[in-house]
Amino acid sequence: MQWGENLVYWVGDKAAGGRMFALIHHDEPRLGAKPGPVLSFYAGPARFAELLERDGVVPAPYLARWHWVALERWDGCGAGELKECLAAAHAGVAARLPARTRAALGLPDKEPR
Repeated sequence: MQWGENLVYWVGDKAAGGRMFALIHHDEPRLGAKPGPVLSFYAGPARFAELLERDGVVPAPYLARWHWVALERWDGCGAGELKECLAAAHAGVAARLPARTRAALGLPDKEPR
């Protein structure tokens, strides 16, 4: 749990240089405020614009500049597609970790380009 009532998912241990790839928002909206997103995750540059064309998917607050999207409702994606998106989010964030951090976390080396 971090930043109030948000459940944060990490690639590796945060203390060892891991990075977050998704978070579930459990915060209750303030009285009279619009409910916030239920889930935010890293979409990557390729899927970011594609996902934003859907109803119920918006740029993630504070994280959109890094290609994160947010679901306003749980039915914004099907279960199978959401599973694929979260696996891609994990892989995308893991691929962007520095080599030293990847080694410290025991992650495999990057694929050669």
